[in-house]
Amino acid sequence: MAANLHLIKLSVGTESVDGLAAWQTTPRAQGADGLPRHVTRMWPKRAEELLDGGSIYWVIKGVILARQRILRLDEVDRGDGIARCGIVLEPELVRVEATPRRAFQGWRYLPASDAPSDLRAARQHEDALPPTLQSALAEIGVR
Repeated sequence: MAANLHLIKLSVGTESVDGLAAWQTTPRAQGADGLPRHVTRMWPKRAEELLDGGSIYWVIKGVILARQRILRLDEVDRGDGIARCGIVLEPELVRVEATPRRAFQGWRYLPASDAPSDLRAARQHEDALPPTLQSALAEIGVR
């Protein structure tokens, strides 16, 4: 069954999908289970829908470039009394059609109908174009 709901999030400070993948292998970005996670103060109210096959779509330099399937949501305690949500992700980053996206704060829900399509399997391992070029091409409809 295809997911009906996803999340979208800016990958702040990331220059490329490869850079995001490298960051996610660091101890700060992983839980004790070794899986990458994004920690946020806000717990998704629509968690059940997200956990039914949803993904987090990553915006890198103003362009949606990749997604990761959401595996579960864990409570994270950093010892400061603030309950946080750890969005636990599948390690594989799936490249998607480059889609321009304006900056926003935090994360947002992304209906499946608005989510960019995955790149075909043959294109998943191509060298990526610079994000600014991908954005310019996407704006004129070239994917």
